[in-house]
Amino acid sequence: MELSDIKKRMEELASLIEKYNREYYVDNASSISDADFDALMNELRDLEKRYPQFKSKNSPTERVGGEVQSEFRKIPHKRLMLSLGNVYNEDEITAFDRRIRDALREPIVDYVGEMKIDGLGMSLVYEGGELQYAVTRGDGVMGEDVTKNVITIKSIPLKVKEKRPFEVRGEVYMPKASLLSLNDERKAAHESLFANARNAAAGSIRNLDPRVAASRKLEAYWYYLVNARELGIHSHWEALSFLDELGFRTNHERRKLAGLAPMLDYVREYTEKRPSLDYDIDGLVFKVDDLDSYDELGYTAREPRWATAYKFPPEEVKTKLLDIFVTIGRTGRATPNAVLSPVRVAGSLVQRATLNNENFIVDKGLKVGDTVILRKAADVIPEVVGYVEKDRDGSEREWRMPETCPVCGGPLTRVKGLHYCLNPHCGSRKIEAIIHFSSRNAMDIDGMGESVVEEFFGEGFIHDIPDLYDLENRASDIKSLDGWSDKSINSLIAAIEASKKQSLERLVYGLGIKEVGEKTAKSLARRFKNMDALMDAKEETLLEMDDIGPIVAHSIFSYFHDEENIALIAKLRLHGLNMEYLGTDQVDVNSYFYKKTVVLTGTLERYSRDQMTEILEGIGAKVSGSVSKKTDIVIAGPGAGSKLAKAQELGIEVMDEKTAIDHLARMNEGR
Repeated sequence: MELSDIKKRMEELASLIEKYNREYYVDNASSISDADFDALMNELRDLEKRYPQFKSKNSPTERVGGEVQSEFRKIPHKRLMLSLGNVYNEDEITAFDRRIRDALREPIVDYVGEMKIDGLGMSLVYEGGELQYAVTRGDGVMGEDVTKNVITIKSIPLKVKEKRPFEVRGEVYMPKASLLSLNDERKAAHESLFANARNAAAGSIRNLDPRVAASRKLEAYWYYLVNARELGIHSHWEALSFLDELGFRTNHERRKLAGLAPMLDYVREYTEKRPSLDYDIDGLVFKVDDLDSYDELGYTAREPRWATAYKFPPEEVKTKLLDIFVTIGRTGRATPNAVLSPVRVAGSLVQRATLNNENFIVDKGLKVGDTVILRKAADVIPEVVGYVEKDRDGSEREWRMPETCPVCGGPLTRVKGLHYCLNPHCGSRKIEAIIHFSSRNAMDIDGMGESVVEEFFGEGFIHDIPDLYDLENRASDIKSLDGWSDKSINSLIAAIEASKKQSLERLVYGLGIKEVGEKTAKSLARRFKNMDALMDAKEETLLEMDDIGPIVAHSIFSYFHDEENIALIAKLRLHGLNMEYLGTDQVDVNSYFYKKTVVLTGTLERYSRDQMTEILEGIGAKVSGSVSKKTDIVIAGPGAGSKLAKAQELGIEVMDEKTAIDHLARMNEGR
């Protein structure tokens, strides 16, 4: 067979496989048996092995998950990926409709109503009829390239008949059934459970191993064709139909709504239907159907004015407050927690809820034995709203905060209305510190969840954070525990080993320094670049950073001058943990803003203040909160006041947001 024939056959096989994938995963139909499909896939795999030069980057064989990635590269969005404003009741929907009608000077406006899927926002970019990349929403300005993970979702078309460039946005989610199945597997493997489908989807897509995403049965709905008008489409409803024709999976619960009354009916209908859907939604979305009116309606700094999201009110249920127990966090804070009769709320079974502090219990008037009202704040965190007075029968009892720590027996000290265990060697504080260090936003050690940490601590396998990196030597001991196999142990050890390569900001956040959250950790890593420089930083140097005040600076300085903390970092260094900032900031020494001090003032229209700060710092500028002789540039939007006046008085360069964006665009074009 000629090479040209082999290449043609490989293209034919890829096309057929994609056709049958669409039939099965999008159209819920199939014109081919599983055996015949497998035969086509096996033939393509065999040819790709023998003729790798002809393998397409979008080959359907990649849907099973390729090689592990070292990191996700950053990709700027071609157009901002904004969030939506929210409305919470019928009056606010009415006000939204009135604003739209007034702006467009129309008596009735057509809308499209859609499900607000509770998942992970995603953008797909196509050129020449092929998927180029998939990128997360990120901060709306910059996202992460997660293409290798996203293409494991078999309903996503890798090739389409439309050859012109276009971008489509949507939501990657985990169906309810997939979440139940996944949590059953994780429970059997002694791994932490996902609290909800959104966390599970996000964790799957952001895992560096595409095989994880491939195994978790994710799905996606696509709801916005970004450049529809460039393709000659002038209606959002028609754009969704166009996506259907191209093979994208769109949600057919959508509805075309002529004015306010159908919008309100749509809300009432799906308030009732919501529990019966096989995926989680946390609201509905209303978009003006006429795309040509979007320019006239415009945008705020953070959201489009032509769309809004209706958020469902929190679901409230009744249950019994069986008991109250106290837990000790990594900072020593003592927190009372409710033990509840198991009850299902907002899609999950709840048996525990935090009661915050002693004053919360007193202010709510709660007693052990009460019937209480429970809801999930933001559909995520279980929250006790109050008690049902008519259900009291006299058997309820008052609760008092204990005087001693339930873990180490040391005294609990009250500080500004909160209680603390001040014993640094308290076992609970150490457990919470290890859980925090291992968490997804810190060192991201998959499998080292709360229950596993507690089990290993109780067994004596770990006593402190550095002991995590000795667990490889305890493999035989771990295997003796119920539910642990060679496979689950190897996966855990691999995740621990992979965490050594995390960037400095994750390590700093994972250390649990008081007052240092994710954003501050990132700022510190970006400023000092390595652990040694950060540890040597003086308080006055820390105070030079815009987002660090005296309390935070003192906390950071004190942490890195504590002998126990110095020893902890030395141990982690010996275990081979990365101590360098690995950020992908696109610093360009030739850029207009490089090493210049910039002040933002007034209202920025295209980017929010935080977004512009992130962009400028990422290319090597310093963003300050005040104007001084050291200021190089002031970017001023509408409403700029005293900072603009001072800049003009000092003769400092002033530019508007458009000019700043033009400078950024020229920088990008020069790359």
